[in-house]
Amino acid sequence: MSKIWFDKSISIEGLQALSKNTMSDYIGIEFTRIGDDYLEATMPVDHRTRQPYGLLHGGASVVLAETLGSVAAAMVVDRNVFLCVGLEINANHIRSATQGKVTGTATPIHLGSSTHIWEIRIRNEDGELTCISRLTVAVLKKKSKTEKIPEQG
Repeated sequence: MSKIWFDKSISIEGLQALSKNTMSDYIGIEFTRIGDDYLEATMPVDHRTRQPYGLLHGGASVVLAETLGSVAAAMVVDRNVFLCVGLEINANHIRSATQGKVTGTATPIHLGSSTHIWEIRIRNEDGELTCISRLTVAVLKKKSKTEKIPEQG
């Protein structure tokens, strides 16, 4: 599978603009790479994303995973016609992280007309797997032309 993106003008800057004033913006998620069939972003392990024991909070990993999978799903469809919304997410936390950044990579498992399934692997700065997640997304037809998704900046 290659060149899966419907939006041929997809860019890191545009994806970052979509995140402005959202949870992912608040916790420091930054899109870093767009491949032929994957999307990548980083997230800091800091006071915003650690739990009381100083470890990366599992919920923060899930936010990174859902952000990557949801944004990737939206870039695969015509956003003038369809909305992509999360149906289910799971995450297995494999290794802890206490500092630096983690990097998530979302790749499609299934790109259907009504559902997508995305796998998101999160790794620490040493390249070790810290979390693996699977996100199921519903692809919904917009009810009207007035339902808007923000355009890439």
